[in-house]
Amino acid sequence: MKLGLIQMKVSEDKAANIEKACQMIEKACEMGADMAVLPEMFNCPYDNKYFREYAEDSSGITIESIKKIAVEKGIYVVAGSIPEIDGNDVYNTSFVLDPKGEIIARHRKMHLFDIDVKDGIRFFESETLSPGEDVAVFETPFGKVGLAICYDMRFPELMRLIALKGAKLIVIPAAFNRTTGPAHWKMTAKTRALDNQVYFAAVSPAVDWNATYNAYGHTIFVDPWGRVVDELDDGEGLLVCELENELIEKVRKELPLMKHRRTDLYEIIFKGDGM
Repeated sequence: MKLGLIQMKVSEDKAANIEKACQMIEKACEMGADMAVLPEMFNCPYDNKYFREYAEDSSGITIESIKKIAVEKGIYVVAGSIPEIDGNDVYNTSFVLDPKGEIIARHRKMHLFDIDVKDGIRFFESETLSPGEDVAVFETPFGKVGLAICYDMRFPELMRLIALKGAKLIVIPAAFNRTTGPAHWKMTAKTRALDNQVYFAAVSPAVDWNATYNAYGHTIFVDPWGRVVDELDDGEGLLVCELENELIEKVRKELPLMKHRRTDLYEIIFKGDGM
């Protein structure tokens, strides 16, 4: 399977953001991608003051537009994330569309980004957003794919749960910033891939220096051995990367981390399904 990782600049114009996303999905398809992945909050500036204003549900213009391009191009699309309205709650949500335009998975960001780094950045998603509660893994012809959003990737328990559910690839729409990105982005992506012996793709918006929140960019693709296969800088761009089941099997045979877990002494349980 070939994966198209889309690093696009996000503006205050929702319609323009949606149009650009569709154009870049089309370009990824032309480059041979079987699945395209958009960044976190691809239709909305990453700022609490915009989330409720831009929020919509799965029947809104954003996901309907992504459904249309998925069907036209016959491609799977991980629709980054958008602010999703559900009653009085707003979630940071990623929808996955199959080539028939069906929503086959949904992940609501489980861990809200509430940080205050001295001389760095202060941001509290919880001022506007509600946390999700589900572990998202979906089927593709390549195999199972796990999905989480940005800050979720910092929690090894969730990443391991996704791997235990059979994921061979973990996809993370994300928007690290200019403080946390240089310090932790590549390190975390490499570690999560290595720990779980999966492919790991983290997809960021491009930086917009005029925005209130400056994304780090550096969309990255890591293989199950922890090697960075490809990475962008902070400008707009597109990576098309190939996944090979054989490499996962080879790595897990030569270094059988999952087999050597001492489940007689410890375990990780997702309370949502009694796993």
